[in-house]
Amino acid sequence: MMEDQNQQQQNQLNIEISEEVAEGEYANLAIITHSHAEFVIDFVNVMPGTPKSKVKSRIILTPQHAKRFMKALTENIQRFEAANGKIQDLEDVQLPMTFGGPTAQA
Repeated sequence: MMEDQNQQQQNQLNIEISEEVAEGEYANLAIITHSHAEFVIDFVNVMPGTPKSKVKSRIILTPQHAKRFMKALTENIQRFEAANGKIQDLEDVQLPMTFGGPTAQA
């Protein structure tokens, strides 16, 4: 039993986060591109009535990590919906994606 606890402690990863990063960035659009070696996800905040938007964050993943991320996100969405009810898809809501600016795709 003690051996299992020691193994768990050795396998733990100590992750730190700065105050600035902990505040987070709001994004309501993700643009995903890929090459043979990596996936690039740009998170954008598109505001109503503004013709221009900026990328708030860019995450670059290997294909293997992109697949693990997709799996983890799917599992978390399933847990969220089990606790809070089905998330309504924006395509079902019929909101305009232009917000008064250019048409975006995700």
